[in-house]
Parts: sequence; C-alpha cells; structure tokens
Amino acid sequence: MHLRDRLARLDISGAPYLFIAPFFVLFGIFGLFPLGYTLWVSLHDWSLLGGNEGWVGFANYRELVTDEYFWNSLLNTFGIFVLATIPQIIAALALAQVLNTSLRSLTFWRVGVIIPTATSIAAVGIIFTMMFSSDFGIINWLLGLVGIEPVAWNQERLPSWLAIATMVDWRWTGYNALILLAALQAVPKELYESARLDGASAVRQFRSITIPMLRPTLMFVVTVATIGGIQLFTEPLLFNPGANAITGGDTRQFQTSAMYVVEQAFSGQRFGYAATVAWILFAIIVVVSLVNSLLVRRIRSVD
Repeated sequence: MHLRDRLARLDISGAPYLFIAPFFVLFGIFGLFPLGYTLWVSLHDWSLLGGNEGWVGFANYRELVTDEYFWNSLLNTFGIFVLATIPQIIAALALAQVLNTSLRSLTFWRVGVIIPTATSIAAVGIIFTMMFSSDFGIINWLLGLVGIEPVAWNQERLPSWLAIATMVDWRWTGYNALILLAALQAVPKELYESARLDGASAVRQFRSITIPMLRPTLMFVVTVATIGGIQLFTEPLLFNPGANAITGGDTRQFQTSAMYVVEQAFSGQRFGYAATVAWILFAIIVVVSLVNSLLVRRIRSVD
C-alpha cells in the first residue's frame, strides 16, 4: 500500500512533465541542436566538399566586421524591413478595425484578406516582377499617366526596396489583420459604451481603449513581422530572376542578409563564414525583437 501511494504521488507530480516532454524533445532536436551546431561551424573553416578543414576561432567574426558585402546586405535588409513592416502593421490595424464593424458579406471580406497568404510565393514573385518591370510593367504605365518617368525598379536601391516591400505587404497584411481582428473581438464592449457615455470620440476610443487593449497581440504581430522581415529571402530572390538572382541585382542593391548567407554557403563554399553571418543575424533578430517589445510595452492609454 505504501508503494502504491508513492507511485500515485509520482504519477500526479510527474505526469504533467511527461505530457509536455515531446515539445522540449523536438525543440531540442530541431531548435537548440542546429543553433548550437551552427555556432560550432562558425568557428571553423568549413566547406561542402572538404568538410571541417580546421579550427579558426573568431577569425570569421573578425572578417565579418570588415566585410562590405555583409554590411550592404544588412542595410538592404533593414531598409526593406522598415518600408514593409511599419505600413504593414498600420494597414493591418486599420483593416482589422474595418472588419470588426457590421459590414455586409462580412465573412466574404474576412476570407478575402487571407487569400494573399495562401497564394504561392512563386506566383506572387512572378506577378510582382512583371508589374514592376521597367519596360512594360503596369506600375510604370500608371506613373506615366500622371507624367512621371519610368522607374528602373530592379536596378536602383530605393525603388527595389519599395517594390519588394509592396510585395511583402500585399502578402502579409491580411494575415496580421485577422490576428488583430481576433484580439479586437475580445475587447469588452462595455468599455466602448462607457467611453461614448463620457463623450469620447471614435479617435479617442481608438487611442485610449483599442490600442492599449491590443498591446499583447501587437507585441506578437510586431515580433513575428520583425523575424520575417530580417529573414527576408524569397521575395527579393524572385524579384530578380536569373544567374545573379542570389546577389540581389548587378550591384547588390537589394541583396538581403539571408541571401548573403546562402551565397556564401553554396556559391562560395564557405559554410563556416555563412554560419557566422547566420549567427550574427540571429543576434540582431533577438535585439530588434527586444527593442520592439519594449516599445510596444510602453503603449498606455491616453488620459
């Protein structure tokens, strides 16, 4: 009987850990181990064919500091990230607010905003590349209607950033809008009714109730957008198809850091150096995500 009681207590105390163990096992195998192994590779001279060719310590990191191509890719990454993420969050918040009203055929509109996310990224890349074509793209045609000269979208830095940011926004704004919509629907209606009775305008209600109540969801959306924006790879790669696609244009005008990692690993056969870039990129994502979280946490209701 004493043994049975001991087993029963062990079952009660140990069962919760047993239930959550699969997650931590899978996370350790597919999350922590690759992360640690990448750090190990970054400290070596490593190629695809030769394998580990020797310990180099922090030589790869010292080389990274003076690598102009890396800093160029980081500039492109943050340029596209800023141009895409800020309008994306603002548009998603506005769209969620509209979808939270009593629109006719509301289900149709809610399903419609998620369609871009379900669209093949390859198809999106092809279509947007054609739209932003310098010679026959519809964007330049529309600009010509108002007297603006054609823009070389994939040949200059800022225009290429804008084109890629537009592609990213078109694909992910609806996804973020639905997440914010779910959070909006969880805001107690009594708060808005009390605010209206106190004479608060719609703008004041949005600033003093909606934004503060959405703070946890905004933190999630901003963090996910930050991770996706800094790891941006497919959209700029498809924006300039061809032999030099991985370099992000003839002068690397829109090569992102993720593209630079792939270029170093597979084109340059420098897996150790590519792992170094990947680890620095991981550290940057952590820092930027923490900064974004701190900024979002500072959101308060306006008295």
